[in-house]
Amino acid sequence: MVQIILSFIMIFYSINDDIVEKVNQYCIDKKGTTYSEILFVSIRLQKLFHIENNSIIGEYPISSAKKGVGNQKNSDKTPLGLHSIKEKHGAETPLKGRMIGRIFYGHIAAIYSDTSSSKTDDITSRILWLSGEEKGVNKGENIDSYQRYIYIHGTSEEGKIGTPASHGCIRMTNKDVIKLFSLVKLNTKVLILE
Repeated sequence: MVQIILSFIMIFYSINDDIVEKVNQYCIDKKGTTYSEILFVSIRLQKLFHIENNSIIGEYPISSAKKGVGNQKNSDKTPLGLHSIKEKHGAETPLKGRMIGRIFYGHIAAIYSDTSSSKTDDITSRILWLSGEEKGVNKGENIDSYQRYIYIHGTSEEGKIGTPASHGCIRMTNKDVIKLFSLVKLNTKVLILE
């Protein structure tokens, strides 16, 4: 039994080391540096990893775009590459509070814990608005993540978390996005890869 537990621990640390190495290598290749703090979104795993000082300090299930990955304007796809958090909205919004134009008007969203779809693409609880850091990839005309309103945000469709279901943004459960919002600062880097 002890041997099995040790094997699981070794596999866990190996996977975490692979993730951190992948993130660092991408940042070195693209920007010539690594970052002491970064959020990594894995499209394949449908997870967001909070990395600090080369250690994963948080792991959250997410939902990326139903239509897959892509940086083109109006594609409804999740953009790849290095981003940063340019704006944060909703610090005073209550849990499940629905925001329109990044403003809470007092409406609490109904949360679907099954795979039902909301009639509206609800943005709830908190918003981390991303800005692309790579010109020609996610920054610039017709591919600009900031101009595409790419967010990390809460959703009313919590039952779909863990599967691609969004219109381009990164969705999180409401409790998770509130927690992450409290932990990260403006300009924190966000890397999105397949």
